[in-house]
Amino acid sequence: MGQSKSKKIEPVAKLIPFGIHIADLRKGHNPPLSQEDISGLCDLDRTYISGIETGKRNVSLLNIFKLAKALDVEPKVLLEYHGAGEAR
Repeated sequence: MGQSKSKKIEPVAKLIPFGIHIADLRKGHNPPLSQEDISGLCDLDRTYISGIETGKRNVSLLNIFKLAKALDVEPKVLLEYHGAGEAR
């Protein structure tokens, strides 16, 4: 039997583009939101928001919903970013 080799993805390869997307949405919000603003709206620590935006945090589903609400977007918008559909 042949073994299939799956492509292994470094987690950071997905987290960094996601974080950049979140930062872009935050800054593009009307009015633009600071990390402090969004952390208050989400009831998350500002350093956690910073960790998301720098690709150091793997965000839970519940926090995706909190971020989406704070950014006034549907949760799916948070997952629509460059690189999201690449190898899984």
